[in-house]
Amino acid sequence: MRFLLQNNAVSAIHILEKPKKANPAAEISEKLMHIIFGVCGFIAVAFVLVITVFLVISGAPAINEIGITDFLFGTEWAPTNSDPKFGILPFILSSVCATTGAVIIGVPVGILCAAFLAKFSGKRISTAVSGAVSLMAGIPSVVYGLLGMIYVVPAVREIFGLPDGANLLSAIIVLAIMILPSVISVSETALRAVPREYEEASLALGATHAETVFKVSIPAAKSGITASVVLGVGRAVGEAMAVIMVAGNVANMPGIFKSVRLLTTAVVSEMSYSSGLHREALFSIALVLLIFILAINLVLNLIVKRDKK
Repeated sequence: MRFLLQNNAVSAIHILEKPKKANPAAEISEKLMHIIFGVCGFIAVAFVLVITVFLVISGAPAINEIGITDFLFGTEWAPTNSDPKFGILPFILSSVCATTGAVIIGVPVGILCAAFLAKFSGKRISTAVSGAVSLMAGIPSVVYGLLGMIYVVPAVREIFGLPDGANLLSAIIVLAIMILPSVISVSETALRAVPREYEEASLALGATHAETVFKVSIPAAKSGITASVVLGVGRAVGEAMAVIMVAGNVANMPGIFKSVRLLTTAVVSEMSYSSGLHREALFSIALVLLIFILAINLVLNLIVKRDKK
């Protein structure tokens, strides 16, 4: 009996150690998929490089002719005057203020909503709310702008007793709503990916469920939540149609109750009739906007890497 068992064990070992025959079709398929993925990644990088090069070629001449100091720090934008002015500091500051306000309002609401969906709600409620969030992400920006014109602008005008509700505050509210889908969906995915062992260890040490979520799960999902913030900031900075409908579109220095014009809205509102230096200056604004977005992403990525270390 022992002899038979030994022979069976030896046979099993030989079977396990026997190298499998290579499948030529599987190897070809694997190499093909590597090539396809590599090409897709290269195309994505190439698009970014092409856009960057195009904006540099189109916008650099205007900055050189106007002067980088007058262009970036000038406070007057009057490109059609007999003595044209091309100062975009009001646009830059308005974009910074609108994006910052939208992030301050939208990011906490989005993270709390994601925590509710991932850790507190039942499956039925989570499915319903997640579907609504997905629908929000698919709504065109012009629809957000239209709703902002109908509801947000009149509400701001009546609540604060203003002659006109199309101002920076209305733009902040609309942008905060628009960034919610990105923040909620990515943050929820990051929270669901937190290992269950972390939460069980926290509960075993006597922490409540809420304490575990806010002191263990959310810090553990910090990288994913930061990615959601980056996406939200990118949408807030790059939004044009909704903002142009609720912000007033006037080249003023930013004020919470003043009509303002952002970098994106400046390009959208004037590109159709611009020509010559005016048109080149609009391309320069687009270049500044691109640099602005790249700088925000770089800073946030550096913060994430520092926290990981």
